[in-house]
Formats: sequence, C-alpha cells, structure tokens
Amino acid sequence: MNALDTADVIVVGAGPTGLMLACELRLARVNVVVLEKLTEPTGQSRGRGMHARTVELLDQRGLLDRFLAVSEKFRVGGFFGGVMKPWPERLDTAHPYGLTTPQPVTERLLEERALELGAEIRRGCEVVGLSQDGDGVTVELARDAMSGGGADEGGEGTRLRSRYLVGCDGGRSVVRKLTGIGFPGEPSRVETLLGDMEVTEDPATIAAAVEEVRKTQLRFGAIPDVDGKQGVYRIGVPADGVAEDRTTAPTLDEFKRQLRAFAGTDFGVHSPRWLSRFGDATRQAERYRAGRVLLAGDAAHVHPPTGGQGLGLGVQDAFNLGWKLAAEVNGWAPEGLLDSYHAERHPVGAAVLDNTRAQMALLGTDPGATALRKLLSRLLDIEEANRYVTGMITAVDVRYDFGEDHALLGHRMRDLNLKQGGRLYGLMHDGRGLLLDQTGRLSVEGWADRVDHVVDLVEAEEELDVPAVLLRPDGHVAWVGDDQRDLVDHLPKWFGSAVS
Repeated sequence: MNALDTADVIVVGAGPTGLMLACELRLARVNVVVLEKLTEPTGQSRGRGMHARTVELLDQRGLLDRFLAVSEKFRVGGFFGGVMKPWPERLDTAHPYGLTTPQPVTERLLEERALELGAEIRRGCEVVGLSQDGDGVTVELARDAMSGGGADEGGEGTRLRSRYLVGCDGGRSVVRKLTGIGFPGEPSRVETLLGDMEVTEDPATIAAAVEEVRKTQLRFGAIPDVDGKQGVYRIGVPADGVAEDRTTAPTLDEFKRQLRAFAGTDFGVHSPRWLSRFGDATRQAERYRAGRVLLAGDAAHVHPPTGGQGLGLGVQDAFNLGWKLAAEVNGWAPEGLLDSYHAERHPVGAAVLDNTRAQMALLGTDPGATALRKLLSRLLDIEEANRYVTGMITAVDVRYDFGEDHALLGHRMRDLNLKQGGRLYGLMHDGRGLLLDQTGRLSVEGWADRVDHVVDLVEAEEELDVPAVLLRPDGHVAWVGDDQRDLVDHLPKWFGSAVS
C-alpha cells in the first residue's frame, strides 16, 4: 500500500476552526486538503455567538460584510457567570459588538471562502490512523472513505500524505489520541441538556416560567424563534446527573421529564431538530504541537460554553497558526516561529478554561454562589471592572509575551481610519505582514514579498501616538519605533531572512 503525496497540509475537521485555517493557508498559496468524517454538515447550530475579536479578524480578512448580511449584532457587557451589564465605554476596539450567527451559516460562509481560495474539502473521510517521520505525516482513512481520495487497489482503505497535519476535529479528537498527546483536566460534574424543538405552550407562559425558574437556576432557559425559525425554541435544562456515555444524545422524553421537574410543565415540546448534552468538563492538550502534527480548536481545549467563547477561541487559534504554518511550508519561517503557536495560544486557552470554571461556580444554586453573583453584579457596575471582564470574554485584551515591554507589543492592533488609505483592516485582507509608517522614512526592502509597507497617517492621532508599527499577519504588534536599523533587527524574528 503506497502512501500518496497529496498536500502540504492536511486539516482534519471542517468546522469553523478547520475552515478558517484552510482559508489562512490558502492566502499563502499552501496546498491544503480538509478531511471531514461527516458526509454532510449536521445543520446543528451549537455555536452561535462571535465576540468582538472574532468580528475583528473576519474584517481583517474581508469576510465581515458576508457575516453582517446574515447575522444579528449584540452588545452585552460583563456577560460573566449569569451577570450581564451594559456594554462598557472605551473598550479598545472599533467593532464594539458581537454577532449572532447560526453555526451552519458560519461554516457555509467559511467553506465558500476556502473553496474560492482553492482549498480542497473531502467529506466522508474518517481518519483511523496516522504516523509521522522527519519529512511528513501519513494518514489512513476508513475503508469506506469517499472515492477519488487515492484508494489503494487492494481496497484496504486510503492513505494520504502531507508535510504537516492539523487536528481540528473536536473535543474527542482522533488526531490528538492517535498522536498520543495528553489531555488532562477535570471530568464533568454537572450536565445540561440542550436542543432545538417546537413547542405548543403559549410564548408568554413559557417566558414567565423561565423567568421564575432562573431566579434560582441559571442553567435553565428557552430562547424563542432560534435562527429565525418561528415556533422553534432552544431549550436548556439541567440533566438528572451525568450520563455514563455522553456521546449518546438525550431523548425528548428526558427533556420533558427535566422540564416538568424544574418548571412544572414540559411546554408541549415536540419535533426536535437536534438534541445534545454538555457538561462542565475542562481539559487542555499538554502540547499543541507534536512534530509535524498540531492541534487547534476543541481538539486542543474543551470547556463549558459559559460566556460563549468556544467558537471564537478555536477560530483565533487558526488565525494564529495559519500564517506561521504557511511560513514553514513556504520555506521562510525563522527558527521557533511554528513553536510560538503553542507558546502563545496555550496560555490563552488555559485562561479561558479558568474563567469558565469561575463562571460555572457562579452558576451554582447554593447560597454562596448566589452571594457571589450579587457581589459580582455590584463590581461590574464599576466601569473599569466591566471593561476588564468584557475585554477578557471578547478576547480583545489578549496580549502575547514578546519579551519586550512597550505597551503595544504583543497586543492586536484595533482597526484605524487612515487619512489616505481607508481603514487599516482593509489593508490586511491578503494575510501578509504590514508596516504602518507615519514617518515615510522606513523601508521593508528584503522582506517586501512578505510584508506590505504603508506610508500613511492615522486620522485620529491619539489612536496611535507612535511613529510606526510592524504588524504580524494576525494583526499583533511586533515592533514599534522609527529607527530603520532597529526595524531591520526585528523583521527576521517574525519574517525570516531578507531576500537580496
């Protein structure tokens, strides 16, 4: 059985993380194949919220208008452990809102973009084995993998070959397990049933029941007209214990029983679109890279959905990884660039796990949790505290440690209006580095194939009071200053050797 060289990178999983990664890789002309076990998208809309940082990166890649056309904006501050406050003033973003987008729509838009850029997406391809050596990764697919993927004549399955492989295949990641990467953490202690279904009860009666139950149980809820479907509710209700096999979906009868236990009525639920269960397990991969295999999204970290951070966290993983992996494939990556993916994103994932642990404690029903929620509510009435928590949940406060102490270094740059060139994010659609030069004296000669040089002034000087900034392709500030020699010393750290 001969392995087939098929791609520079194989991405396992066609969810939002895998599709965003495919888009990022194709911007750099990397040959990428996405393998998805399912033959068709599930149509389930588990992840619906995208916070401000995810909105920003969509804008950085020219995708935001597509999402705005099919999404609803929301502005919620605090948004922590069942406590919600008005949106804080002076949050460091030009996109002070989140988007509610059905997950199937998110996946469709990202898949359309990936295909436009030339990615190959193969559905019905289940990974059952992989091995790696110094030159690449060999993937074995199940025997019933779709035809046309390079099946061996003996009918023993399909083998594919790539230089690198990224597992974006969810919390039960096969890639992570096959690679032997540890996934330590805590198992679920509580479980919640979640699903979309029709109801026969009057909406006013449902609303009143939800309001009453949520006085003591914040894991209970019923959202009407989910994704614009009139009469369809998204129901969440605490389960009766933790299921031994959480891969098995709950039944409608189980939902009815739990609804009656908490609300005294089952709302006449029927005709479920999908039913699921989730717990409060928190786990994180010990490492995001093992040789030529990397992990992103839920394959690298799982946590409760409190705060609505999961989808964005995975997409932001892809945004950090894509340009670095492309640089490695294209041969210009400086030493250690690909390893910086783990160094930067593992602490971010750990911080999200911690804040969801804290939120689950706040959602408890005991008197201590109730007292903590009251205290937190009062604290979030303080503008600075509200801004801190909102910045954490929306990920606009993420700063990578570059080992230097200028206030801007490591932070992502907010969108800026320029006097001549429109908006900063409008100049970043191609996924390249960018030198925003307000002096007109600097140069990126030697790196012009990787870094764009924009000579322009920021319209509002107080928004950027430094002479120039060097941005990585993910929008994080890599250098600040006005000295050409200092710039030349910093360019190789992120963009490799100069081309003469």
